[in-house]
Amino acid sequence: MTNYEKAVAIWQRRDITNDAELAEALNGHSVAFAYHSGKIENERITYHDTREIFEHDGVTSYTGDLRTLFEIRNAKEANELFLVSFNERRPIDDDLVKEFQYMLTQNTYDTRRYQLGERPGEYKLHDYVTGKEEIGAAPEDVAEEIAELLAELQDISNDKALIAAAYFHAKFENIHPFADGNGRTGRLLMNYLLVLHNHPPIVIHEEDRRAYFEALESWDSVQDLEPLIAFLKEQTAKTWQKQIERACK
Repeated sequence: MTNYEKAVAIWQRRDITNDAELAEALNGHSVAFAYHSGKIENERITYHDTREIFEHDGVTSYTGDLRTLFEIRNAKEANELFLVSFNERRPIDDDLVKEFQYMLTQNTYDTRRYQLGERPGEYKLHDYVTGKEEIGAAPEDVAEEIAELLAELQDISNDKALIAAAYFHAKFENIHPFADGNGRTGRLLMNYLLVLHNHPPIVIHEEDRRAYFEALESWDSVQDLEPLIAFLKEQTAKTWQKQIERACK
């Protein structure tokens, strides 16, 4: 049994059915996820500040910029939405996609985006692209492409959860539906899809960002999903390594 398979088996033995059980299972990991996901996009985010905000809803001796502070606080609110949504078994629909993005980006859009009419929780009005291939759907096509993607996620069996999550994440980032926060939103939604299908959520570690971006680019350039699937399996094992080691003693 691989470490990835061990991580999945450990998670599934917990038989998580509500938000309280999920919060307990994620003890410590919610902070790690928020830190690493934020750090991928913003080098000024620190683990210390993230933990303080998650545990105490504030920071001491903070000398950074306000946007960074808002981003960390937003990650905490988005985590709370994550737990509540799981408890209600909310499906991933257009409303939830926008709500997650709003939670993650409120009070962080810069002046230029506001001048262009862009708003948190709303699909982009102008062209924003990302990655080496400069991918991103045209603004007028975003709603339709997201609707098509979400339709493809219906009736997924739990044993196909990782494949579905990898496909969702690759396509979501390829569409690049928002003016900002696409990576953070995509990673959080991917984890939400995973826990809905009884699969452990994944911390994509910021030190592995190069491999992560390369895996996403494999989809962008040749629609090859295998590198991302392999990367997510490695990150799953890395995320739950301590639990795997304890279970093997």
